[in-house]
Amino acid sequence: MADDEYVYDEDTGEWMTASDQAARNAAADKVEVRDSAGTLLADGDQVTLIKDLEVKGAGQTLKRGTVIKSIRLTGDAQEIDCRFDGIKGLVLRAEFVRKRTV
Repeated sequence: MADDEYVYDEDTGEWMTASDQAARNAAADKVEVRDSAGTLLADGDQVTLIKDLEVKGAGQTLKRGTVIKSIRLTGDAQEIDCRFDGIKGLVLRAEFVRKRTV
Protein backbone atom coordinates (compact mmCIF):
# COMPACT_ATOMS: atom_id res chain seq x y z
CA MET A 1 0.00 0.00 0.00
CA ALA A 2 1.18 3.49 -0.73
CA ASP A 3 1.24 6.18 1.94
CA ASP A 4 -1.32 8.33 0.12
CA GLU A 5 -3.92 5.53 0.11
CA TYR A 6 -6.67 5.79 2.68
CA VAL A 7 -8.30 2.85 4.41
CA TYR A 8 -11.38 2.69 6.60
CA ASP A 9 -10.71 1.64 10.20
CA GLU A 10 -13.73 -0.27 11.45
CA ASP A 11 -12.65 -0.01 15.11
CA THR A 12 -12.64 3.80 15.20
CA GLY A 13 -14.96 4.48 12.26
CA GLU A 14 -12.43 6.83 10.67
CA TRP A 15 -10.51 7.02 7.42
CA MET A 16 -6.73 7.01 7.85
CA THR A 17 -3.64 6.62 5.75
CA ALA A 18 -2.37 3.12 5.13
CA SER A 19 0.90 3.86 6.92
CA ASP A 20 -0.96 5.05 10.04
CA GLN A 21 -3.06 1.90 9.98
CA ALA A 22 0.05 -0.29 9.66
CA ALA A 23 1.73 1.51 12.58
CA ARG A 24 -1.38 1.10 14.74
CA ASN A 25 -1.55 -2.63 13.96
CA ALA A 26 2.15 -3.09 14.79
CA ALA A 27 1.71 -1.30 18.14
CA ALA A 28 -1.29 -3.47 18.99
CA ASP A 29 0.74 -6.66 18.42
CA LYS A 30 3.58 -5.59 20.73
CA VAL A 31 3.50 -7.07 24.25
CA GLU A 32 4.61 -4.95 27.20
CA VAL A 33 6.54 -6.79 29.91
CA ARG A 34 6.79 -5.13 33.31
CA ASP A 35 8.85 -6.14 36.34
CA SER A 36 7.63 -6.40 39.93
CA ALA A 37 7.85 -2.62 40.39
CA GLY A 38 5.98 -1.87 37.15
CA THR A 39 9.02 -0.79 35.16
CA LEU A 40 8.93 -1.61 31.46
CA LEU A 41 11.48 -4.26 30.44
CA ALA A 42 13.22 -4.53 27.06
CA ASP A 43 15.56 -7.00 25.35
CA GLY A 44 19.10 -6.78 26.77
CA ASP A 45 18.12 -5.35 30.18
CA GLN A 46 19.72 -6.53 33.40
CA VAL A 47 17.43 -7.69 36.20
CA THR A 48 17.83 -8.67 39.84
CA LEU A 49 15.88 -11.45 41.54
CA ILE A 50 13.66 -10.29 44.40
CA LYS A 51 13.04 -13.78 45.79
CA ASP A 52 14.91 -17.08 46.16
CA LEU A 53 13.82 -19.29 43.26
CA GLU A 54 14.26 -23.06 43.04
CA VAL A 55 15.05 -24.05 39.45
CA LYS A 56 13.14 -27.17 38.49
CA GLY A 57 15.26 -29.83 36.79
CA ALA A 58 18.55 -28.14 37.64
CA GLY A 59 18.70 -28.98 41.34
CA GLN A 60 19.81 -25.43 42.05
CA THR A 61 18.38 -22.41 43.84
CA LEU A 62 18.89 -18.88 42.56
CA LYS A 63 19.28 -16.56 45.54
CA ARG A 64 17.63 -13.20 46.07
CA GLY A 65 19.81 -10.41 44.66
CA THR A 66 21.25 -12.54 41.84
CA VAL A 67 21.88 -10.43 38.74
CA ILE A 68 20.68 -11.81 35.41
CA LYS A 69 22.26 -10.08 32.41
CA SER A 70 20.92 -9.64 28.89
CA ILE A 71 17.34 -10.87 29.11
CA ARG A 72 15.20 -11.63 26.06
CA LEU A 73 11.46 -11.04 25.92
CA THR A 74 9.13 -13.81 24.84
CA GLY A 75 5.67 -13.39 23.36
CA ASP A 76 4.20 -13.73 26.87
CA ALA A 77 3.75 -10.63 29.02
CA GLN A 78 4.78 -12.51 32.19
CA GLU A 79 7.84 -14.49 31.05
CA ILE A 80 11.40 -13.53 30.20
CA ASP A 81 14.07 -15.77 28.70
CA CYS A 82 17.62 -15.56 30.07
CA ARG A 83 20.88 -17.37 30.62
CA PHE A 84 22.63 -18.17 33.86
CA ASP A 85 25.80 -20.17 34.51
CA GLY A 86 25.03 -23.89 34.47
CA ILE A 87 21.34 -23.49 33.61
CA LYS A 88 20.22 -23.81 30.00
CA GLY A 89 16.88 -22.43 28.81
CA LEU A 90 16.04 -20.48 31.96
CA VAL A 91 12.64 -18.76 31.85
CA LEU A 92 11.69 -16.44 34.71
CA ARG A 93 8.39 -14.86 35.65
CA ALA A 94 8.50 -11.07 35.44
CA GLU A 95 6.87 -10.77 38.86
CA PHE A 96 10.05 -12.14 40.52
CA VAL A 97 12.54 -9.68 38.99
CA ARG A 98 13.32 -5.99 39.22
CA LYS A 99 15.04 -4.00 36.49
CA ARG A 100 18.61 -3.08 37.41
CA THR A 101 19.63 0.49 36.75
CA VAL A 102 23.30 1.01 36.08
